[in-house]
Amino acid sequence: MRLHLPESTLWHKKGSAPTLPVLIAAPPAVRRPKLGTIGNSASSGPEGPKGRFGIQRLPLQMVRAAGAETPAAEEEEEEEAMLKVHIDNQSDSENTVLTVEGKDQPHLLMTLSGALTTAGYMVVSADITSDNGLVLDVFRLRTEDNQKVPESSFRDLKTLILSLTRTSNRSGMPAIYGVVAAAEVDRLAPLSAMGGGAQDEVSSLELSAALMAQAAADLVAREREILDLSQPEKGTSVREMSVKERGRKEAAAVLERRMSAMEALLVSRRSVSMEPSRQKRAGISEKMKQEEGVFSACGTGRELLLQAFNWESCHTNFYQQLIEKAPQIQADGFTAVWCPPPSNAVSDQGYLPGDYYDLNSKYGTEEELRKVISVFHDLGIKVIADIVINHRCAQFQSEDGRWNKYGGKMNWDETAICCGNDQFGGRGNPKQGDDYGAAPNIDHSQEFVRRDIIEWLNFLRHDVGFDGWRFDFVRGWPGHFAKQYIEATNPAFALGEYWDCCEYTDGVLKYSQDNHRQQTVDWCDNTGGMSSAFDFTTKGILQEAVGRCEYWRLADSEGRPPGVIGLWPSRAVTFLDNHDTGSTLNHWPYPWKNLPEGYAYLLTHCGTPCVFVDHLLTEKGGLRQAILQLMALRQKHGINARSKVHIHKAAGDFYAAVIDDKIVVKIGPGDFTPRRVGIKLNGGKEPKLACSGHQFAVWEANEEAQA
Repeated sequence: MRLHLPESTLWHKKGSAPTLPVLIAAPPAVRRPKLGTIGNSASSGPEGPKGRFGIQRLPLQMVRAAGAETPAAEEEEEEEAMLKVHIDNQSDSENTVLTVEGKDQPHLLMTLSGALTTAGYMVVSADITSDNGLVLDVFRLRTEDNQKVPESSFRDLKTLILSLTRTSNRSGMPAIYGVVAAAEVDRLAPLSAMGGGAQDEVSSLELSAALMAQAAADLVAREREILDLSQPEKGTSVREMSVKERGRKEAAAVLERRMSAMEALLVSRRSVSMEPSRQKRAGISEKMKQEEGVFSACGTGRELLLQAFNWESCHTNFYQQLIEKAPQIQADGFTAVWCPPPSNAVSDQGYLPGDYYDLNSKYGTEEELRKVISVFHDLGIKVIADIVINHRCAQFQSEDGRWNKYGGKMNWDETAICCGNDQFGGRGNPKQGDDYGAAPNIDHSQEFVRRDIIEWLNFLRHDVGFDGWRFDFVRGWPGHFAKQYIEATNPAFALGEYWDCCEYTDGVLKYSQDNHRQQTVDWCDNTGGMSSAFDFTTKGILQEAVGRCEYWRLADSEGRPPGVIGLWPSRAVTFLDNHDTGSTLNHWPYPWKNLPEGYAYLLTHCGTPCVFVDHLLTEKGGLRQAILQLMALRQKHGINARSKVHIHKAAGDFYAAVIDDKIVVKIGPGDFTPRRVGIKLNGGKEPKLACSGHQFAVWEANEEAQA
């Protein structure tokens, strides 16, 4: 938007009038190295002179913008490139108006807006007008107490602005390299977007390298400037240094993303001429073969699981409402529903249980719970109970005032509680997993504890009627205990919640999450392969990929899906959100606008998908319709937990894969059709579009057309 400011407030070039009442120029740039140091002259064309290696020469103004020195003869030209800063409290009745005008710089508006906010100013509005390399940024500001900036602070504010726009004279090389990279980015971005097979791969690699170099140069320049400003004689204010440090952290995060993108691109290039390594996958394949005929609680592999509750369901007549919704849940195609913790608890949601056998909770009465299970069984749907046995809240206090005495049928004392937390005075064995500090942690190493838990689970299984278990907070107790509970109760389905933080560097999700997913695989392995687990790795990577248009994240170094589904798909339960990550808690929410493509990924890939009820009931944006269409396609083509995924492309703006040679799925805003790249299905049949929605499409074989 072009701003029309009073003529008296506009800056005019040298020799014209009028000028601003108060002007400060940015420090003059340092001496520029000769262009010959970048490339020897060989030819000249419409893009400018080029060196003998085909490197485009930098225009004079680009070298100057990089912080290069200017000879005395060019001082007049340099003066015209200076930034001018004006601040006034008269032109706006409510805000201080800050005007920055002069030679444009990359991301100037964004840089200044973020810096002003960090420095404690409220940016009411920020507008920019750019023309012929000149820029006019106008900010309307207030202080933290919602007042105009006092005139006594004008000088400090101007110093802050100019310090953000000047370049360090300690070394011009990183900035110069950054300008070279910027020029390459401008040249390569259109080529990479054009597509075109092998040429596209080369352009993408070239562009990724330029982006990485540009980010590295920016980070180095910022760090050198911070070193320069930290010298005692500079007298740099704490506020200015905090702004600079924030910029450094943001630059480090950008570089980390560029490096991750390059790593992913190199991985994909290694797979250009070969299938994903079959030899390295053999270990898992052999393991899966050995499981055939061996008891496990991992279902048939064709389950469609619905999480039927959210964080607020306890504040409704949940069981009664679930009974009413049961016929529609069956019609939607679900084979199992996951219900909340059934026992009476200190917390309304049930995750701080007390008397396990008391099944009258905030969700409804025991009678209503039994009816829920009966209704779903009549409809052929299994019911999974949420089992919270990492910790248990006591009903009574000990003589010293600690809550460690239990009532009811499982009337334990402090010997059932792990030692190490003085708040509860446990006298059991040390904790064998992560501690949960809000309640007494149960000592599963005690034989009487395991016996009582098994008896209770069998009560839920054979008396109440539950079909399976969702084990809460399994990071708190070893998987081999889960194996004992499963063997003793014979559930139709069991899964664990192994939720650990993904790996980040400088606040950026690392490309490889192999260590993260391996923890989940190890837990499943410790159960003897009898239990599945939620695939938090896939959730973390997928929401980062769709939220930041970084779809290259969706293939690991072996060309497989990067989550647990890439290692042990029959033990992976995939999901986008649950009562913790989404709902009203929103601890780690999936981007709402990207939910359709998220479900396109989950419901077409291996693993056992779990749909969140909040999403299923959302008509807005066609979300419910998309979920139901994708579920129908999954069932139509027999996609299951062990389906084979061949990743065709995991690029910056889209991801495409072929599943079981039956369907093709594409997510992301990028342009892709299977016909254009020659993909055929079911032994040579042309794909036809089966369903599509916001940033996703799924194709199936056209059975009517000739192969």
